[in-house]
Amino acid sequence: MAIARKRQVSLADTKYYHCISRCVRRAFLCGEDHFTGQSYEHRRGWVEDKLIDLAKVFCIDVCAFAVMSNHTHLVLYVDDKKADRLNDKAIVIRWHKLCKGTVLTQRYLQGEKLSKAELLFFNQTVKQYRERLASISWFMRLLNEDIARQANKEDNCTGRFWEGRFKSQALLDEAALAACMAYVDLNPIRAKMANTREESSYTSVQTRLESATEGKQPKKLLRFAGMPRQIMPKALPFELKSYLELVELKGRCIREGKRGYIESTHLPLLERVNISPENWLKLTTQFTRVFHGAVGRTISQESYCESLNRKRPSNVSNSEKLLA
Repeated sequence: MAIARKRQVSLADTKYYHCISRCVRRAFLCGEDHFTGQSYEHRRGWVEDKLIDLAKVFCIDVCAFAVMSNHTHLVLYVDDKKADRLNDKAIVIRWHKLCKGTVLTQRYLQGEKLSKAELLFFNQTVKQYRERLASISWFMRLLNEDIARQANKEDNCTGRFWEGRFKSQALLDEAALAACMAYVDLNPIRAKMANTREESSYTSVQTRLESATEGKQPKKLLRFAGMPRQIMPKALPFELKSYLELVELKGRCIREGKRGYIESTHLPLLERVNISPENWLKLTTQFTRVFHGAVGRTISQESYCESLNRKRPSNVSNSEKLLA
């Protein structure tokens, strides 16, 4: 039985989540349908453009993404503290970029004075908008609805385009985050849609590589901050260079069909998150097969379950084998 979304998200334990959306009946989202010969490649741009536009409005950052032929992978960071810091006017302005709002919020932005009774309703509405701007469910809802409308219009049909629910996995520690991001970035190579990271169109790793050639990090993705320190900025707790080296190495392993360990994989990032090369290869090729639900080491799992009043951690056996 599916678990309610509110019982999957615990921002006290982690702000990082892996989300997967699949087309209904495995219909084609992008790429070329070999049965009909019709190409849907242009839809990749729809997904990436909408994803980046939403990230500018929501208090949610994109860490990694990959747009596949019939599904999408996202790794998101929920910045709930930013949502709490924004004043009422900023919250309303952001929400109006997504939806038209209410009569009261429209009057408020026009500078009209609201009565005491109207202010009560207005404050309740702003509180709701504030929560939504830090909600993965609302982020995914607006992303998928927009793509579904465009695809149905192009296909001249109606009905569901996506499966009813998107899959969500909490990433409870650095090891889970690093493995999941690499898994997402390597998806096109593993699916033989691309031969190199540079050719992996509509992925976060291609976007990061394009900026890295200029000595920069892309503004539309959450930055890498390097080694964790006492005063840590909002950013990924890894070094960009180490992460890209690991993705490149594992991409070559996957293309060559190797399954054994490679001694040269002892790079700083693997040492930091304490994952063996053999386990890293399995994690970056079979992440969603070996993990269902929240991902993290045992101590992270226990804290997460306690926060959500859940009795038993998920993935205990595989977490002990692969993340220990």
